[in-house]
Amino acid sequence: MPMNSESLSKDPSALQQRRQANMFLLRLQWVVILLLIGVLLWLYISQQRFQHTVNERLQSNEQVVSRLNEMDDRLFAMSQQTLPATSAVVSSQAQNQLDLLRIQIQAADRLLADSNGSAAIDLLQGLHWQLSQKSNEIAPALTVLIKQSLVKDIERLQARSAQPSSWQLQNLAIQNIQDFLYRHERVINNGSDLKSTPQKNAVLSQSADNSRLTRRQLTIHEAIMTLNLASQASNMHDRDQLVMYLNQARKRLQTLMPKQVEAQTSIDNKKQSDQNNLQTKSSPKNMTEVIEGLDRLIVNAPRTSPLLTSQILNKPQR
Repeated sequence: MPMNSESLSKDPSALQQRRQANMFLLRLQWVVILLLIGVLLWLYISQQRFQHTVNERLQSNEQVVSRLNEMDDRLFAMSQQTLPATSAVVSSQAQNQLDLLRIQIQAADRLLADSNGSAAIDLLQGLHWQLSQKSNEIAPALTVLIKQSLVKDIERLQARSAQPSSWQLQNLAIQNIQDFLYRHERVINNGSDLKSTPQKNAVLSQSADNSRLTRRQLTIHEAIMTLNLASQASNMHDRDQLVMYLNQARKRLQTLMPKQVEAQTSIDNKKQSDQNNLQTKSSPKNMTEVIEGLDRLIVNAPRTSPLLTSQILNKPQR
């Protein structure tokens, strides 16, 4: 009897362990199934996103190809036309080619505005080749003038592509000024910590000093944020916005300058207004040099110069 009772006491525990094992395996199976479902959903979503991206690129490529095909058809139709029977037809053909040339030059200007100088150079070289073909009906004198201007534009763009752009130099100078202001602000914070436990000053003078430091820190912080906006305008090649934000930052920082130093700075800026743009790369060492650097940035703000060929084509033809 004691042996039977012991076996019976062990049997329920074995059954209970089997049930627990079965439940664990069942739960493990559900976890694996849920993981598989999650992986399948992630793969499906990734495939849909990839397909959507591919479709967008294909659509954009199709639009570009269709535009190029339309331009090729138009150029081919112009080149395959028979010799005109009258001078009126000849002048009409030449006018159409001039109009097309103006459109292509406007596209080159747009590429330059988007900082795509290599594509603009390729387009101008193609236009120069186009004017050298027999199908060109533009007057010979005007053709020679346009080809010469195209050569000058190509040489100017190739020389400029080998050097950093004026917008990049502008951003570098703005960054140097911001770095100095960050360091200057940290120095002010350290100075305020040192002055937080004066032993000889009165309580009222201490609070006045702290308020002045707070206003100075706020002014520097506002100038840094304004320079961030100026850097964004420079990245967008927006000269008007760039000059506006630089002037705002200068006005804020100028309130921190003593009157005699401010007057001397204005005199020095007049002497340095004709200096090279590359001087904007130097880092300022004090607040006076910051003001001088901002003045140079404002004076030397980059300008978008149109192509010489576009200026020639936009002139009224007699």
